Amino acid sequence: MNHPDKPENETERLAHLHKLGVLDTAAEERFDRITRLAKRLFNVPIALVSLVDENRQWFKSCFGLSVSETSRDISFCGHAILGRKVFIIEDASQDPRFADNPLVTGEPHIRFYAGVPLLYEDKMALGTLCIIDRKPRQLSQDELIDLCDLAKMAERELASVHTASLDDLTQISNRRGFMTMAKKSMAYCQLSDSPFSLAYLDLNHFKAINDDYGHQEGDIALQAFADAMRSCFRESDVFARLGGDEFAVFMSGASHPTAHKVIQRFQEDLDRYNDSANKPYRLSFCSGIVSTSDVNISLEELLSKADQVMYVQKKGRPKPPVIAFND
Repeated sequence: MNHPDKPENETERLAHLHKLGVLDTAAEERFDRITRLAKRLFNVPIALVSLVDENRQWFKSCFGLSVSETSRDISFCGHAILGRKVFIIEDASQDPRFADNPLVTGEPHIRFYAGVPLLYEDKMALGTLCIIDRKPRQLSQDELIDLCDLAKMAERELASVHTASLDDLTQISNRRGFMTMAKKSMAYCQLSDSPFSLAYLDLNHFKAINDDYGHQEGDIALQAFADAMRSCFRESDVFARLGGDEFAVFMSGASHPTAHKVIQRFQEDLDRYNDSANKPYRLSFCSGIVSTSDVNISLEELLSKADQVMYVQKKGRPKPPVIAFND
């Protein structure tokens, strides 16, 4: 059995896949509609929207299987994402790459497979729309066109997920995207008993920038702030513009001292931007940082606590901008 290779852009591909915030989410009719149609149109027992992450293929939509994921090492979709065209196996039992694959020799007894890569930004295959049969078969040219058309529909739905979770102006996550991704990251930390921190950031003097220099300059300030966040924070950190001049960062595995150092470094990055940008104002922020390893706290509670700490700092009260609890 041949294990699928990894794409050359695997690191970038995985980063975009995780940023979508789709993995391990509930079934959605907009994806189920596509697989249901594929199942009927091609008269196959199994149709899937499959997303391939580090070690598994996970099914966003699944008709005909009782499982929600399988190992990437034995997946057909792991092979399909290596190209841009339809990946077809007419009889897996006669193909030396798959003949001894446990998905062929055992349930679901795959014989025929056809998978169309689902491309992100027309360059990275995040997964596939695939159809599977338990008997050998071929696809006509018209059927290939129909399958590719359905895959385009699935691509558009994935793109709409991405768009819905992005802030239009800054092109970083919005509140919706932040809540989805930070909740997942937080759950992993709580399961592994790892510390985590949330920083609530409020851009200083934003109203004055708008009033004195115009809303266009205010937009530039917000974009510059977001660009600095991209440069400073780790890929594993979840950062977002929550709205207006308010931003947040969720840092997995970050203890109280670590989170404080990261936020200090972020201000230093902004200071370097200020020195080089030659603007009539300087970007700075007030922060509230909450650090914990509490397995019972919710993300909503964490945000509220960090917001309260930030508010105290912004009002200039004698209280530090960092708080740790339940360590």
